[in-house]
Amino acid sequence: MNRGDTDAERAIPNFWDTTPENQAPTFRNQDQVWPVRVIRRGEAVRPLPPHARSLADLTFEVGGVRLSVSDYMARRRTAGLLILKHGEIALERYGMGNVPESRWVSCSTAKSITATLVGAALHDGAIGSLDDRCEQYLPRMRGSAYEGVTIRNLLRMCSGVAWREEDDADGRSESFQLGQAMVSRQPGSVLDLLCKLPRAHPQGTVFNYSSGESCLIAALVVAATGRPLADYCAEKIWRPAGMEADGYWQLESEDGLELGGLGVSARLRDFGRFGQLILEDGEAFSGRRVLPPGWRDLAGQPDSAATGFGRLMPGSPAGYGYHWWAVPPLPGGVNNGAFSARGDFGQFIVVNPAEQVVIAIQSAWRQPHDSDAELETVAMIRAAVSALRTEPAS
Repeated sequence: MNRGDTDAERAIPNFWDTTPENQAPTFRNQDQVWPVRVIRRGEAVRPLPPHARSLADLTFEVGGVRLSVSDYMARRRTAGLLILKHGEIALERYGMGNVPESRWVSCSTAKSITATLVGAALHDGAIGSLDDRCEQYLPRMRGSAYEGVTIRNLLRMCSGVAWREEDDADGRSESFQLGQAMVSRQPGSVLDLLCKLPRAHPQGTVFNYSSGESCLIAALVVAATGRPLADYCAEKIWRPAGMEADGYWQLESEDGLELGGLGVSARLRDFGRFGQLILEDGEAFSGRRVLPPGWRDLAGQPDSAATGFGRLMPGSPAGYGYHWWAVPPLPGGVNNGAFSARGDFGQFIVVNPAEQVVIAIQSAWRQPHDSDAELETVAMIRAAVSALRTEPAS
C-alpha cells in the first residue's frame, strides 16, 4: 500500500469506471487490485536538487483568464506536478491526497517505457535490428496479420493491423476486447486476441493508435531478452536512472506478461527521473549508457510520412515517434523538438531537449480525454519553459 494512503479499500480494478470519490484511491493503489510485478530500485538514488529559479509564483493565461499553479491543479485535478531544469527541481507540488511517497498509475505513459526497453534490447544486442520481423522473436505471430510486421512499424503504430482504440456504438472495439482479456486474467489472452485481428492496410502506410501493439512489443522484448519485462526495466531503466522507490507493472494474469500499453505505477519523482534518462539520451547519471547513441532523437520525432506532423488524426498538429508524441515546431517556439508520453486522465512526461526541461504530471481528470484540460496543460508547460529561460531574481 502507498505510504500515507489509508484508502486502498476504495480502489477498484477498472480505472476507466471510477467515481469522483474513488478515483484517486484507485489510481494510487493499482498494485492492490491487480496482479503486478515489482520494478526494483537499485542502491544509488539520483539526487534532484532545487533549481536556482523557483516556479512557485508561475502564472499563465488561458482564454483571457490568468491562472496560478494552484488554480491549475485544482481545476484539473492534478495529483502531482514536477518540473525539472538541468535535472534540478524548479517546481514540485502534490494534490488529490498525494504525497511525495505516493505511487500513481501511468495509463498509456507506460507505452513510452515499453518502447524504451526496445532501445535497451537493441543496445544489448538482444534485438538485432528494428527492421527485424516480429515473428523472428514471437513465432506465435506466424499466420496472423502481424506476420512480417517490423519492430519499427510496431513502434510507429503503423502495423496496418485493424484496431479500434475507442469504444464504438456496438461496444465491441478491440480496445474493449483487450479490457475483457485483462479481466479474464488468463495467461496468453492478450496475444490470443492479437492473433485474431485482420489486416486493414499495408504496414508503414497508416498510423493507427493501438494499445494492443504496445502489449505485443512488451511480449517481444520478453522473448528477445528471456527476462520478465519488469526485471529488464529494473536493470535498464529503474536502477540506471537512480529511482528512489520500487515501481509496479500491471500483469495480464498472476505471474503473467506485463501489459506494455499501460499500468506502470511509480512516484512522481521517479517518472521525472525516467524523463531525465531520456533527455540525456540513455546516458545514466552514473555514466553507464543503456540506450543506443541517438535513441532520444530517433524515438522522439516522426521518421515516416504516416507519422509526420499533422498526419495522425484530423485536427491534430502532433507527430509520432516511437511511442512518443512529438510537438510540431513553431517559429520561435519554446517547445520545438519536445516530445511527450501521454496517458488517459491527464498523465504526462514531457521531454524538451533544447531547453533541458522535463515535466511529469499526474492527474485525475474525470474523463480519459479532456480538450480544455489539455489546452490549460499546454499553456502551463509553455509558460514554465519560458520562465526557466530567465535568470532568477537576485
